[in-house]
Amino acid sequence: MNRLIKSALLAGAAWSAVSTGAMAQEAMTQEPAAVDDIVVTARRRDEQLKDVPVSVTALGEERLEQTGASDITALQQQTPNATVQVARGSNSTLISFIRGVGQQDPLWGFEPGVGLYVDDVYVARPQGAVLDIYDIQRIEVLRGPQGSLYGRNTVGGAIKYVTNKLSLDPSLTLRGAYGSYNQIDLVASGSMPVTDTLRIGAAVASYDRDGYGENLNTGADQYDKDIMAGRVSVEFQPYENAFFRLAYDKVVDNSNPRHGHRELVGTGSGSGVPDSVYDTYAGITGDQKVENEGVSLTAEIGLNDTWTFKSISAYRSGHTDTVIDFDNTPAPTLDIPAFYGDHQFTQEFQFLFDTDRIQGVAGLFYLDGHAEGAFDTIAGNLALVIGTAGFVDTKSIALFTDVNLDLTERLHLGLGLRYTNDDKTGRVFRANYAGATRSPLLGGTARNPTLLRTDYIASKSFDQLTPKVSLSYDFSDAITGYASFSQGFKSGGFDMRGDAILTPSTVNGYAPETVDSYEMGLKGRAGPLSFSSAIFYNEYNDQQVTTQVPAVGGIASFVDNVGQSTIYGAEFEGAWFLTDNLTANFAIGYLKAEFDQFLRYNLTTGSYEDISSQVVLQNAPEWTGYLGLTWTGSVMGGELAVTPSVSYRDDYSQFEFPNPTLDQEAFALVDLSAVWTDPTDRWTVGLYGKNLTDEEYRVGGYNFLGAVFNNSVIGYYGPPRTFTASLQFKF
Repeated sequence: MNRLIKSALLAGAAWSAVSTGAMAQEAMTQEPAAVDDIVVTARRRDEQLKDVPVSVTALGEERLEQTGASDITALQQQTPNATVQVARGSNSTLISFIRGVGQQDPLWGFEPGVGLYVDDVYVARPQGAVLDIYDIQRIEVLRGPQGSLYGRNTVGGAIKYVTNKLSLDPSLTLRGAYGSYNQIDLVASGSMPVTDTLRIGAAVASYDRDGYGENLNTGADQYDKDIMAGRVSVEFQPYENAFFRLAYDKVVDNSNPRHGHRELVGTGSGSGVPDSVYDTYAGITGDQKVENEGVSLTAEIGLNDTWTFKSISAYRSGHTDTVIDFDNTPAPTLDIPAFYGDHQFTQEFQFLFDTDRIQGVAGLFYLDGHAEGAFDTIAGNLALVIGTAGFVDTKSIALFTDVNLDLTERLHLGLGLRYTNDDKTGRVFRANYAGATRSPLLGGTARNPTLLRTDYIASKSFDQLTPKVSLSYDFSDAITGYASFSQGFKSGGFDMRGDAILTPSTVNGYAPETVDSYEMGLKGRAGPLSFSSAIFYNEYNDQQVTTQVPAVGGIASFVDNVGQSTIYGAEFEGAWFLTDNLTANFAIGYLKAEFDQFLRYNLTTGSYEDISSQVVLQNAPEWTGYLGLTWTGSVMGGELAVTPSVSYRDDYSQFEFPNPTLDQEAFALVDLSAVWTDPTDRWTVGLYGKNLTDEEYRVGGYNFLGAVFNNSVIGYYGPPRTFTASLQFKF
């Protein structure tokens, strides 16, 4: 089936490409079809998608509702060359990769390769970042480095989560959903004008679901959901060119620990392979809770017809208690209790300008962040626990600008530049304690270490100037082509798991990484086709890679600048308006990624070796694709939209080191939704079927082979087949 779907997607893309070329020529001489323009804020101002020389996927509220998107991970299905998933051993920690660039490690101190923004506020930590979709206007996915446009420098791209502004009139929306595994979702949102210039609003959401599986050892639900989320905002618009928003949001995740599935048989009780991929024999118990909250103040003031000033001030904090059973047996062979804590203050000032021939933004970004945590590696077969704790303080300041010059009516030059300076201070502590129970760091019995492995405090500064240049040409009022070069930068840091006994150089930290990105694209409208296409070539330098491997007396951690890789590919996405009632939405991505150099520390020889021929880039499937057909028509006086869709992901590796037991083979997900809205636009009824073929596919894993760790090769899986019915009413 996968081969058939892949062939269909490729054939569709080839036909679309050929048709696009012919239609583009025609569009230069005739008026384009009356297709609604897609407006995005990728360059910090409202623009038609076709005018932005950046690869952007934009999914609006209507599209998200039609496809039954429940949280931000739905982006993965509809965005080419993107991985957006729940992290292994987690319920609400986000991992994101765009064009093979990202960061899977959620430990404090590591920075994501893909930036996440909620209403222009940068979210530094991945815990609690699997945002549920409610009260949302749109989501934008920007591919490639975004340093000259966005608050925090990102090497892979950015995801923008944009919420709705408050209505000028009193409004209230109530939504309820019931589905498989006793899923119960309740969402309420509304706003109220206090005066002609002042509005208040709020949204609250509850997401509850039984588990897809069961802990066969404790009887607890596996892969359940118990989340409360809310947002309160006040908007003040004293006059037309001034807007202020004060917003507060909070998310509390009380879902059960998410343990994995043993992929290999071990020894001892509960070491078999459960029949269901969602079942486990995990034995570790303890607190599992994620809390995230933040407050932000946004001010936008039009100074005159040319200049607009914008300020974004925000404070966010989070705390996570978690337990992860790496061996997934009742015995404490490899159990990891942990906590994470963080808080951050960010301030961004933007000056936006728009004249007849010059448009752009100049800004300053400041971040003051603290991230800390502790975890135990309870190794029962070694009769010890390795306690690890530490913190990273980050102060970052950046100056950025991005200017678009209209050289002629059709030719446009874009110039961008960013200067980033990061100051980091890290503390790393790692020690052995006797007895396979929690260490004093995690509330265990007070006792002195039997062996101090790492204990240091260090500070480092990193700075970089990163450019961006683009040239775009309007072939017609509907078709735009562009070519661009941009560089992304991510600063270095300190390995929070670093073991100074096994790898003495860990105290020196690791260096920054950069991505040089070259891109050409064509986008716009051609007759009934609205499309965006791009080809790209990336040079990924000083790449930061995290690995952990079994070692004598414990586990060795490496965060190395392994060398460099070359990544290139192509993307084609859009919508084809086949008839007045039928639209095809499609996306296809091709990605070729390989290491040119991969330096790995050899624990035996104490030297670095180039093993690039043995490794691959993780979360980088060669082909990704999506095809959805939406039929809309009048039914019972209202409008019915029916959307069958299929998404495809090629083979991909969970880690840099291929593992046939863990790596995921190509798979396809088939969905079907039907959404009916009554004539008054007040009542909406939705029916959604997800993963209709009940595909079993891994989204993460752990690999700790060897007798000491009882051959703990563990897989984590995406959701099974589910059905959901929803009812919404707007007052």
